[in-house]
Amino acid sequence: MNKKPFVTLDKVREIAKEYPTPFHLYDEKGIRANAQALKDAFAWNKGYKEYFAVKATPNPFLINILREYGCGCDCSSKTELMMARTIGAVGDDIMFSSNDTPISEFKFCNDLGGIINLDDITHIEAVEKACGKLPKKMSCRYNPGGVFKISNDIMDNPGDAKYGMTTEQIFEAFKIMKSKGVEEFGIHAFLASNTVTNDYYPMLAKVLFELAVKLKNETGANITFINLSGGVGIPYRPDQEPNDIAKIGEGVHKVFDEVLVPAGMGNVKLCTELGRFMMGPYGGLVTTAINEKHTHKEYIGVDACAVNLMRPAIYGAYHHITVLGKENEPCDHTYDVTGSLCENCDKFAIDRKLPKIDMGDVLFIHDAGAHGFSMGYNYNGKLKSSEILLKEDGSYQLIRRAETPKDYFATFDCFDFYEDLIKEEIVKSPKNLGIFLYYHALMC
Repeated sequence: MNKKPFVTLDKVREIAKEYPTPFHLYDEKGIRANAQALKDAFAWNKGYKEYFAVKATPNPFLINILREYGCGCDCSSKTELMMARTIGAVGDDIMFSSNDTPISEFKFCNDLGGIINLDDITHIEAVEKACGKLPKKMSCRYNPGGVFKISNDIMDNPGDAKYGMTTEQIFEAFKIMKSKGVEEFGIHAFLASNTVTNDYYPMLAKVLFELAVKLKNETGANITFINLSGGVGIPYRPDQEPNDIAKIGEGVHKVFDEVLVPAGMGNVKLCTELGRFMMGPYGGLVTTAINEKHTHKEYIGVDACAVNLMRPAIYGAYHHITVLGKENEPCDHTYDVTGSLCENCDKFAIDRKLPKIDMGDVLFIHDAGAHGFSMGYNYNGKLKSSEILLKEDGSYQLIRRAETPKDYFATFDCFDFYEDLIKEEIVKSPKNLGIFLYYHALMC
């Protein structure tokens, strides 16, 4: 596939006059079209619901776009639950899938009416203790162990994953939960990550559908929903073909009719928990070339770093790079594209063929819309960048401001040296200058 940025150099320069690089830019038009395509692909299943993986792109402006297409929120922590609550997601709009979970978070989710998805059989007792009793609707996460294969290719290794219950445990869990008053049951599994194949979901569906039939027959549980979780990936490399969500939906439909319908379970609702697929291609990291270095290799230093997108640094992940304005120029130079962190792994590309890059050129790093901003950190005291939405009409909107030193030092605000730390931020505002001088005088 030919990877093209969803934004032009002229538009980026227009945005950068108000919001300097680096920044994350999101494509509203692409997000909406993709959400509709997913909804259409599973329209055959009455009650189907996508629970967007908040962890992938935790921005309420973007999640609210998805909510227009009926999407709920897949949450994994109290703060993600708080975000869901803030945008109006309550009750069955929330799926809480966590592991190593603090007991208080089970109660927080239950108070919102969200669906708790248990990662471990011991969590039955934890939820009962936290909530006083088990909710009427609950789910369990399944891990069959071993490896998960498509044809001869190993997609992932569930046996090494910390998530989910064994086959024996999930049967026991259903029996216990049923005896304690649970009336509606769900099954959840996540067996592979970022699959670029139309076969993953149908194969996973077959595993879960067959399990559901056995669980119903052996435990008498009323299984009302099955959550295929995430794992449908995106083509990070230009030589990869994207998944066809319509074909994926058709494949799941076929297995549904083969396994669940004959078992009298044709009313089971399907759920997905997609993050990367929903947002990944529709976000890019925009950054400017600010340094060049000619030593043993040719280096281009940009004003972004692993703080803004850490996947290449920690996974060696490939992200395609376009030099905006030079899309049609030959890629006849070889560069390492680097950030400024004191870590040699802080590289967006290694030995990458690109057009000649001049200082001030703007680079568009593709597929940063999921697990981009959200995985950022503050090593070297670097600050996370702003997030901007490129709207359908060509206008743009700030949806998260860039961090400031004040944000970085905020957890020191209970100590008497805090005002000195942030004095440069304070004096930017005449209103706050007097406050600073007052406290500074007290400390002296």
